[in-house]
Parts: sequence; C-alpha cells; structure tokens
Amino acid sequence: MLTHLLEGEAGCAFARARGAVAVVVDALRASATAAALLEAGATAVLAVREVGEALAVKAAWPDALLYGERGGLPPAGFDHGNSPAEAPAARGRRVIFTTTTGAGRMVQCRGARTALMGGPMNASAVCRAAATLAGKDGEVAIISAGLMDEPGYDAQEDRAAAVFLAGRLLGTPGLGAVLGEGRDMHETYTPLLESRGLERLFADAPHAENLRRIGRESDIALCAQVDVFSAAPMAVEDLPQGVLLTAFGLGMETTGGNG
Repeated sequence: MLTHLLEGEAGCAFARARGAVAVVVDALRASATAAALLEAGATAVLAVREVGEALAVKAAWPDALLYGERGGLPPAGFDHGNSPAEAPAARGRRVIFTTTTGAGRMVQCRGARTALMGGPMNASAVCRAAATLAGKDGEVAIISAGLMDEPGYDAQEDRAAAVFLAGRLLGTPGLGAVLGEGRDMHETYTPLLESRGLERLFADAPHAENLRRIGRESDIALCAQVDVFSAAPMAVEDLPQGVLLTAFGLGMETTGGNG
C-alpha cells in the first residue's frame, strides 16, 4: 500500500486523480470536531463548503443542528462552533457542518475512492479505516488541510498530525505500507514529533495563536490528544449541497467511493 503525504487543494486533486483513499487532516479543529460529533451520537454530518449553503440546508432540515466557524467563531444563526467540546449536544441529531477549511477539503475530495477525516484524536480509527478501504494494493493520500485559498499558510499542526498518521500506517506490521509522495514533509516532521511531541507542535502553531485570541485555547491541547475517539468520519454520499459523513464501520466499509 502506498501512503502519500500531501497538502491542500493539490492533495485533494491527487487523491481524485489516483483514486486514492483521502484522509483530510484539519487538526485544529475540524477533523476532531467531526469525529467528536459522530462519537457523541450524531446520526449524520453533512460537510458543506459555504455558510450560505449550510443555512439553506437548515431550511430544508429544520431538525438539524448547525455546527461550524468562520474566523474561529460560529457564524450568525449557528447552534454551535467548531469544537469537539461542543459535540455532545448533537446526540441523536443530524448536523450541518461548515468550517473555513476542513469541511471544504472534504467536498474537494469528491471523486477520490473515498474520503475520511482524521487527526490525533481518532488516529487508530482513521488509520484502520484507511488501510481497510485501500487494501494492500491501494493508495492512501493523507492531506494536510492547510488554509483554504492560502496555499502558503504555515499549518504546522496539520503537517505534524498528517506525519503522525502516516507513521502509524507505515509502522503497522503486515500492512506492507510504503511512503510515496511527501518525503520532505515526513523527514521534516518525524524528528520534530520525536523531540517536541504533538501537543507542543500544536501549541506553537500560528493557528493556535488565533484560537487563543478568540478564547478557544482549551481546544489546542484537546485536539492534540491521541485516540480519544473511535469514530472515523467517512464520506458515504454526495448531495448537491455537500458530502454526507457517517462513521466508518456502520455498514459502510464496502460501499466504495464518494465520487
């Protein structure tokens, strides 16, 4: 199995072109929130790119909850923000989810074999899902989400988390995984993970400072925790407004892609 480390929109395009299993890593905080929502018992999560699209779906799904952010904070009219700490309120409800980057990257992965959302908080679950879906002869594209429309943004936390997940896949006995694209990212962040650890790399990332400014500092260390959740959000259906996510393992393992 080939495991690739890629970034942003180009990573999504790579996953589509190669028919790879995409793993979108928006570590602060969309990947963690999506996993937390499904772990908490949300019946489904619809990832949409734009706030206007989310509000339009809400009009059609009045029972659903709106979760998400722009500038780190919930847009007007939303029920909750983009924080795993707020996920328990979604138990038994459908969720409409839009974030600056992570939700949009899931939409950009339409046409890949399938797409998952992952990070430290669901590391084992998302690696298990990716390996199962790709198989020994398939490809996994682990995509550091970055910042939508700003390809030069220093998303240190996303790169660190992506390399962390790749290390899990590459180190799984019997999997036969090898590293394809992304050797530079792997060589840069592997020693940093060993010397500084996820929590420090998250805390020192530029986006962490943004979260501190808006009073969401508690989410930084929370999102760096490993294997808190067993849910791996997986794209199971394309809808006109976005991509429907459920947890891998709920009868969806062999449904194929989302394209």
